[in-house]
Order: sequence, then C-alpha cells, then structure tokens
Amino acid sequence: MTKPSIFIDGEHGTTGLEIRKRLEGRDDIELISLAHEKRKDTTERKKLLNEANLSILCLPDEASRDAVALITNPRAKVIDASSAHRTADGWVYGFPELLLDQDNHIRAAKRVTNPGCYPTGALAFIRPLTDAELLPKAHGLTITAVSGYSGGGKELIDICKNQKDNPRGGPFSAYGLDQKHKHIPEIKYHGGLSEDPIFLPSYSSALYRGMLIEIALRLKKVSQETGRAVSAAEIHAVLEKRYAGRKYIKLEPLETNLQLGYVLTPTAQNDTNNLQLRVIHNPEKDIVVLVACLDNLGKGASGAAVQNMNLMLGFQD
Repeated sequence: MTKPSIFIDGEHGTTGLEIRKRLEGRDDIELISLAHEKRKDTTERKKLLNEANLSILCLPDEASRDAVALITNPRAKVIDASSAHRTADGWVYGFPELLLDQDNHIRAAKRVTNPGCYPTGALAFIRPLTDAELLPKAHGLTITAVSGYSGGGKELIDICKNQKDNPRGGPFSAYGLDQKHKHIPEIKYHGGLSEDPIFLPSYSSALYRGMLIEIALRLKKVSQETGRAVSAAEIHAVLEKRYAGRKYIKLEPLETNLQLGYVLTPTAQNDTNNLQLRVIHNPEKDIVVLVACLDNLGKGASGAAVQNMNLMLGFQD
C-alpha cells in the first residue's frame, strides 16, 4: 500500500520544524520537501502542493492564502496552521474535541484550519458552557494569558534570545492592549459568543514554550444573566461530560479552598499534545477561575496539526 505523502510548506519556521520533528520517525507516511534554494520557487511549490496527499501550511496569513490558491488538485488535502482561514467558509475548524462530532468533520474534510494556541485553551471552556447555557453568549468575558515567546515567531525569538536591551525582550511583556488581536474574532465565532471577549495576552523572555489561559466568572452574575443558579460543580460536570474519553484533554478534579502558595506553571504540559483544564472555586466569594495549560508549540500548534493530519488520513490520532 502506498504511503500518503506529506508536504510541509514552510518547514523551516518554528511550527514547521516542530511538525517535522514529530513526523520524522514515522514509517506510515512519506515526507516530501523542497530543496532549500527552491522554497520560494512558486512553480516547484505548486507542484508539491498538488502532488502531496496532504500539505501543512506553516506560513504567514497572506502566504497561506496564496498557497491555497495554487492548489488545483481536488483530492489534495490541506491543513493551514496560520490564522488566515479560522473563521472562513469552507474550512473545518481543527479542534477535534471542541464539539462531540468535530473529529468526524475533520476526518471528512479537505480543508482544515488549525486553531490558535490561545483560543484552544479559552474555547475548551467557553464552547461547552455556552452550549449548555451555563454561560450567556453576551457575558462580558475577560481572558488573560501568558505564553512562551516562541509563539511570536522568528523575530520575537531572536529578540528574546539575543536582544535583552530591546523593550520587547524584557522579563514580562503585555501586548494586544488595543483589543485588535487576531484571536478575538476566532474566540467569539467558535465560542458561540455574541460579544467580543476582552483578551489580555502576555509573554516572558524567560519562557520559550508553554502557556496558561485564565477566565474568571462571578457565579452570582452568571446566575442572574442565565436566570438560574449556576454552580461550580455544574460547570465542572459539563466539562467532564464533554471531554470524557478524550485522549488529549486532561480535566482535573474540581478544586476548592486552595492552600496558601498554590501556583500553576505554564510549562507543565510542554512537549506533549495535552490540554490540561482546571476549575477552581472560591466558595466564600463564589468565584470560579478556569485555567487551561498547554504547550503553545504542541496542542497549540504542531501537535494539533499532527492530530488533525492523523484524522484526515484515517490514522489513529
């Protein structure tokens, strides 16, 4: 039986290198590549994009759109790791666990768009709760997050590694404060929200990979908006039901009355494809804090792409 061929367009970038590393030891696929000197040769790229059974685009948004336009073979499958198609018609959202049958949609798809790293953590909470009507679609969510600087691409990696005098290479940097971050429409659309969330991302030059995403909910306010009492236990139960049996989703037991000094690290899931979820309840203030931890280069990018590839090619995910 012929092995399916995989072409990584942009394999020398951060995400492309990670995907290649995850695939290189496999004997059930054939990796095909362009010679380094031909990686910007449109004719050669078009040839491989149409010959490969599946191409993974690890390119800037506009370059990804251009690459898709080069594909004329109706059998050619594509995973786009950029943000170019995350809310576009005709593309399946590549978060297999987001809906109960999302993995089946991915299996049947020719065009799959990888989720963003921050949206993966945020949507893992938001979508099940809006589906269950425990979180009103118009609720004013604020999402805070910290990520490894590798998520910023080659330029930010160079700054954080080599240019410590650059303001962007400082020990802690907040960005996206103008609320124009490209992940906001993605979170709103796939979360089933009617209002833009407030999104406050950050990164640290001390952190290459790994991330935490946090959402805080005042249960009294949520209950008033929904017209029914919403409890931390019910929130946890909805998530437990949604992710039961899911290989890569790790929902921790409901946590209450945390001990002084309780901390979480963004690096806990590094080098895995896991998404770890926590529901933390303060009974005195009736506040729930939802915390997601993942590797921004794993489940947040390259790991997700490989998981989607496996589904699209009929392999075990």
